[in-house]
Amino acid sequence: MKNNETAIVIAGAGPAGSVTSLFLCRNKIPHIILDKSSFPRDKICGDALSGKVVDILRKLDGKLLDELNLCQAQALGSYGVKFGAPNGTCVDIPFAKNIESLKSAPGFISRRVYFDDFLFQKIDRTYATVIENAEVKELIRKENRVEVTYVQQGSQHSISCKLIVGAEGDRSVVARKLGGYVKDDRHYCAGLRAYYKGVKNFHPQNFIELHFLKELLPGYFWIFPMANGEANVGLGMLSADVSKRKINLKQSLMNIIQHHPEFKKRFEGAQLVDGIKGWGLPLGSKKRKISGSNFLLTGDAASLIDPFTGEGIGNAMLSGMVAAKHIQCALTENRFDENFLSEYDREVYGKLWNELKISRTLQRLSRYPWLFNLVINKASKSERLRNTIMIMFDNLEARKRLQNPLNYFKLFYK
Repeated sequence: MKNNETAIVIAGAGPAGSVTSLFLCRNKIPHIILDKSSFPRDKICGDALSGKVVDILRKLDGKLLDELNLCQAQALGSYGVKFGAPNGTCVDIPFAKNIESLKSAPGFISRRVYFDDFLFQKIDRTYATVIENAEVKELIRKENRVEVTYVQQGSQHSISCKLIVGAEGDRSVVARKLGGYVKDDRHYCAGLRAYYKGVKNFHPQNFIELHFLKELLPGYFWIFPMANGEANVGLGMLSADVSKRKINLKQSLMNIIQHHPEFKKRFEGAQLVDGIKGWGLPLGSKKRKISGSNFLLTGDAASLIDPFTGEGIGNAMLSGMVAAKHIQCALTENRFDENFLSEYDREVYGKLWNELKISRTLQRLSRYPWLFNLVINKASKSERLRNTIMIMFDNLEARKRLQNPLNYFKLFYK
């Protein structure tokens, strides 16, 4: 057993943990990062990088975005989203009105094995001590510190710290041991992901596709184009619905690909590149306590995934950015107690809660196929409505109008 002491430990080096570290490094704050894997490593995900990701990369360093733009073999620029209604009608919604004037793609699709390593390698080892293949096993709070026990290559080690950041995803030890996290299937999504090569008929500007098929509501089937002619294909459903309806997700995915009248043509001749893999998505559809004495939770460990779109990377990176700010404050004041760190909760939810609440409302409305059909049918025929939806998905205040079903009728008939 080796012992060590530090002020800050980050458990997990995915987007949330790496961004926390990158902002700490920028402020020359020493810390230790533990990750149970070695990089590069895969992470099961939809691989879509939203405008929120782009914005945080700009805040970190504009050169990061330039580098991502240039790496077209690993990160494909995406300029919009295609929504598919239960009745099969589709509508294309661009991420921006004047796409031609953009200097950079407003979003990207990139395998997590590349993107996570892209962030991880930018961490300044002058201030960050990085320990890979280190799995956190136990956390014990002692005398206003946390004793972190981890295993690396069969050997057990311990670190004593003033604050630990939980950034290890939906199975976070920090969330369970210190935050009292208990899985709730009503706010948890089961997802499957597969990579295919040779899928046909993508939008020329690489729109991501979300198809709200009746048999999956309130979940959806997705197809995201990727570099090198590949596609990220998958589906997600609320775990409570999967259990209640006794759904075999893998069978459902294959039925869509092989037998659905729209998609079987697009997948004809396509090849499965890797196996079909499953993972869990803790949704941000209810507020949780994401800090406490000597700990902060970020990303999936804090259950911040968008309930409607399934986006998690942007929210994870945002929470990492906010966590670094509050870590700096805690070190300055030498305060690591629950009351002081609760400001972190207020800022994270201040930035995300309205958005998450609206997405929760949209998730509930998507249970009604007739309403979804009505919106998409009208939008497919009305440029004005398509522009309105584009603004709503880019502007939080405008998006609030989607919470009231009566506003759909105002949109259609005014």
